[in-house]
Amino acid sequence: MTSTTRVLIVEDDPAAQSRLVQAVEMHAPASTVAGCAGSVADALAWLALHQPDVLLCDLGLPDGSGIAVIRQARERYPACECMVVTVFGDDQHVLASIEAGAIGYLLKDETTDRIAASIGELRAGGSPMSPLIARQVVNRLRGEPAEPADGAGRDHAAQRSVTLSARESEILDLISRGYTYAETARYVGLSVHTVQSHIKNIYGKLAVRSRGEAVFEAAKLGLLKSL
Repeated sequence: MTSTTRVLIVEDDPAAQSRLVQAVEMHAPASTVAGCAGSVADALAWLALHQPDVLLCDLGLPDGSGIAVIRQARERYPACECMVVTVFGDDQHVLASIEAGAIGYLLKDETTDRIAASIGELRAGGSPMSPLIARQVVNRLRGEPAEPADGAGRDHAAQRSVTLSARESEILDLISRGYTYAETARYVGLSVHTVQSHIKNIYGKLAVRSRGEAVFEAAKLGLLKSL
């Protein structure tokens, strides 16, 4: 009889954490949520007492980087399979996560179904990655230039001079943390249609076509409050 996969979720945003819990439950009975932590300290304390089979980990935590959690999980439990679920899609975060022991890397705009399926892929020996991340890795292996460092990123921002309204910034911040359009609409007190109109404007200003690309570009330009 196949044993149940025990999953530790490390995510500080309640809505994003709830979505990860839902993803694990969608994969039931093959997987179960063994624990949830909202900070590096809580995650390390949990790992000191328990062994997960899979770690789903955000990178931007209140007291540090999820990379420290991934590294500790792999050092303490070598069989633990770690997957990043984050808004960070830049070369630096991707490579640091892989070096720490992550074997999967998803951006938060992936559907709940996709995250659930990725748990199974991990357990089957795969390395699930969002298309944008896979491209980053391939480019790196080809020896193509990495994403610009912080200084270059600031130059890039100055050259583009993208300006978002207060409402657009608020909505972008929420979707970057994993909120669905419906959840964002409820949070800001607007209709889903109005939120979608704002998002369309955001995409136009950033010259992107998807949530993942919007978050990636906004992060490079320093437009995300939550990062």
